[in-house]
Amino acid sequence: MLLWKLRARLGYFTARKLMVSREAVQQPKLWRWMEGQFARMASLGDVGAQSFYGHILYFRGRGFGAKQEGVRLLRLAAKAGDVKAAYQMGVISLSEDASHGPDGSEAARWWKQAAEAGHPLAAVRLEQLYRAGGHGLTADPMEADRYKTKAAQLGL
Repeated sequence: MLLWKLRARLGYFTARKLMVSREAVQQPKLWRWMEGQFARMASLGDVGAQSFYGHILYFRGRGFGAKQEGVRLLRLAAKAGDVKAAYQMGVISLSEDASHGPDGSEAARWWKQAAEAGHPLAAVRLEQLYRAGGHGLTADPMEADRYKTKAAQLGL
C-alpha cells in the first residue's frame, strides 16, 4: 500500500511539473495520463490535488459531468480548509445553472471561511454581497464595513 501511495505522489508531482509545458498539455495521450494522475491523487484524499483538479474540471472539463465532478472536488477541498477552493465555492454558489439558483447565504458562508483564512478577494466579495444584499441574503452595512476593513488588512 505504501509503494502505491508513493507511486501516486510521484506521478502527481510529475504531472504538475508538466503543466507548465504547453506542448505536454496539448498532447492528448499525455494529457489523459496527467488527468489520471490528478484524479488518482484527488481520490486518495489529498486536499491540494482535490482543489487543483477540481478547478481544472470546473473550468476546463468537457461536459456537465466533468463540471459537477469539479464542484464535488472543490467542495471536498473547501471543507478540508483549502482557501482557494472555499473562495471558488462562494463564486459557484452565486452562479445559476440547471441544478440550482444563486444562493447568497451559501456564498457568504464559503467566503467567510476563505476571508478568515486570509483570502483578500473573499473579503471584497463579502463586502459587496453584504452591501447590496440579494439572492436570499439581506443587506447588512455593518457586516459590509467589517469585511471592507478585513480586505484592507489583507492588502486590498
